[in-house]
Amino acid sequence: PATPPNLGFTLRNLRDPNIFMDTGDQRTQNIKNEARRLGFSLVGLTSSEAPAHLDVFASWLDAGHHAEMAWMSTNRARECRANPQLILPECKTILVLGFAYAPSPPTPLPVREGRRGEGKIASYAQRQDYHDVLPPRLSALAEYIEAQCGHSIPHRWYTDTGPILERELAQRAGLGWIGKNSNLITPKAGSYFLLAEILLGVELPLDAPFISDHCGSCTRCVDACPTACILPNRTIDANRCISYLTIEHNGFIPLELRPKLGDWIFGCDICQQVCPWNQKFATPALYPHRLQSGQDQEWGATELILSPQEFNQKFEGTPIRRAKRRGYLRNVAITLGNLGNSQAVPGLTHALHDDEPLVRGHAAWALGQIGGEVAIAALSEAAQRENHPDVRGEIQSALAAQ
Repeated sequence: PATPPNLGFTLRNLRDPNIFMDTGDQRTQNIKNEARRLGFSLVGLTSSEAPAHLDVFASWLDAGHHAEMAWMSTNRARECRANPQLILPECKTILVLGFAYAPSPPTPLPVREGRRGEGKIASYAQRQDYHDVLPPRLSALAEYIEAQCGHSIPHRWYTDTGPILERELAQRAGLGWIGKNSNLITPKAGSYFLLAEILLGVELPLDAPFISDHCGSCTRCVDACPTACILPNRTIDANRCISYLTIEHNGFIPLELRPKLGDWIFGCDICQQVCPWNQKFATPALYPHRLQSGQDQEWGATELILSPQEFNQKFEGTPIRRAKRRGYLRNVAITLGNLGNSQAVPGLTHALHDDEPLVRGHAAWALGQIGGEVAIAALSEAAQRENHPDVRGEIQSALAAQ
């Protein structure tokens, strides 16, 4: 969901292999069946060879398209992505898995003051945090593999947490192709999947890679992206990606991008919602093991009065806590400013007194977007007491726009 979804891919139009062929190895088939029993809809095996498209990933880093995610560009991270055996020296096979989650509605929710219609949350984040859900399943699967082999096996597993090119490995394991929106797309199921991998110190029969591109001439995802962050080589510029900006980015969101965030307050599903493969195939009925939905939370101006303790309690066990309270309230403020609902003015006025400059600054911007006598009065009063230079600048800009 927040990490740039494609870490480098350019596909060619070639014939499709039979990616689900029976290898004839009963042990391998048992492992795949157990993976599916544990809830992994996609299962494939690939080698520990170096990624073929590492140069695309390196160019992506060199261009600064990873934004402030500096952990991706360390020497160690680069070396590990080039050679998985630096992570697990005994690695001979990589088991790649896809765990489905139900898609979010493709149409905007109705705007209602203080209700969830005032902001959208990416579908995966409306559910249990997959970093909590998947590890026990991966651990259980690793134990099962050892039982099938009759001895302990060196292994290491990840789910969006390690220095490996997950989507390239998934394509190489036959799970699907990398779409123009940089997501892994699998036939008859779409792209609403979370990826995970188990590096194994044992040789198992490998699956054929998925080597054809089924995006064709379609550019719906590129055309629909509000911030134009999708690049021609099937990577994204994280600096402009709504998912990155609302989750990973810690500071003030650039002025020119705030209106483009629309009503997304955590993550973004637009490039998946418009994808024909998802519109045709990604339905909740396909996901018997999907992540459980959280409680029916409310999003809107009422969020701006959440204390740190209330924020932690409300979003316990969900990915939303990754943005931290200050980032989440920043995003809520931007959404309220974009919606222009005057009923949000009291909540935004309250946020002008928040302990976090990030929250105060974006609340000031939102009040400037909404306008009106009450909003102007709140901004004028805040200008008299505000000492933080960035927040003062936001207040002055908001007042100047009236």
